[in-house]
Amino acid sequence: MEPSRQDRDIRAGADFYARLPVFDHFSDLTDPKRYMPVPDDWVLGLSDIVRSTSAIEAGRYKEVNTAAAAVIAALANKLGTSEFPFTFGGDGASFALPASQSDLARDALSAVAAWVRDAFGFELRIALVPVSEIRADGHDVRIARFSASPDVSYAMFAGGGLAYAERQMKNGAFGLPPAPSGTLPDLTGLSCRFDEITPERGVILSLIVLPTPKADPEAFNALINKVLALADGQEAGRPLSDKGPPLASPFQGFGIESKTVRTGGLHLWPLVRLAAGRLASFMIFRTGRSLGGFDPTRYRHQLVENTDFRKFDDGLRMTLDCTPGLADRLESLLHEAERQGVARHGLHRQEAALMTCFVPSPTRADHIHFVDGAMGGYAMAAQAMKPVL
Repeated sequence: MEPSRQDRDIRAGADFYARLPVFDHFSDLTDPKRYMPVPDDWVLGLSDIVRSTSAIEAGRYKEVNTAAAAVIAALANKLGTSEFPFTFGGDGASFALPASQSDLARDALSAVAAWVRDAFGFELRIALVPVSEIRADGHDVRIARFSASPDVSYAMFAGGGLAYAERQMKNGAFGLPPAPSGTLPDLTGLSCRFDEITPERGVILSLIVLPTPKADPEAFNALINKVLALADGQEAGRPLSDKGPPLASPFQGFGIESKTVRTGGLHLWPLVRLAAGRLASFMIFRTGRSLGGFDPTRYRHQLVENTDFRKFDDGLRMTLDCTPGLADRLESLLHEAERQGVARHGLHRQEAALMTCFVPSPTRADHIHFVDGAMGGYAMAAQAMKPVL
């Protein structure tokens, strides 16, 4: 029996992201034809650490980044793939899924919120928002798919719907409760065993550019193109060299990674196994020798290509290694755009960048890596933004 039209429509909606054409020039993100409307029966999942600025000021930025990335890792492990639309924001993460997977998304969000509370003492605000309700309130959710490398693509969001949903969540709408204390989501692959990344050009710059509510879309896109053109010159680049980030000592960050491990009744053995694995990976990277199908040189190359250091989620977010002079010129350009009512912006300068990794399998090429400033990054840049009037 052939499937009904309704069944075909449902199947097409579920395959929406997989069928999106992929573009590989980041500057194409301002082309509205790259973005396709998310099906009405999809949902947006959102998360945000309450009072993240205070945690960052206390030096807990690595924990903040880990908590945010945990949302993506937990969901990817539930889905069995990282090929779904998501975005990492430093102190939170968002994603989109078909309604048929909304229960799975709700379970993942609630479990991560419980784990973040138990592991770090943070309150993770979480919400699930129907796309149909976002559109009913006059906003849209459109997605494009950017290929960071031949092995990894990242979603770009436009239409204002994601930003609107985040505001609704922060105002208390669509909120979800955390799971009971002691719940541990499957965070397999969430780690990072590299050190902080110092800039080669002088400064690590975290940058956010958002349109004002009454901004002309063409004027905003022209501004984004100017920013990207400046960031594409000799004075700026991705915040890690072609060789990848520096290797950390074997047990640096062990305390954070140990919190992702399911110990069950055997409280010691899983941690011993984790420690042994960290020591083994340290020796492999230090010696540069391949082992069991794992080639550290190839992995480092993939890591550099796969890194998510720039994105668009209703606004531009980038972490750059740039000269102080370029940071000044970007700041002047964005101040002028703000004076003209085209955009709001936030900048934060730091002495290092930080990487958080999700590696489902070290022998596969689809590992993903999130870069943020090591002294607050996107969260502090957002804090520097003027409120919407």
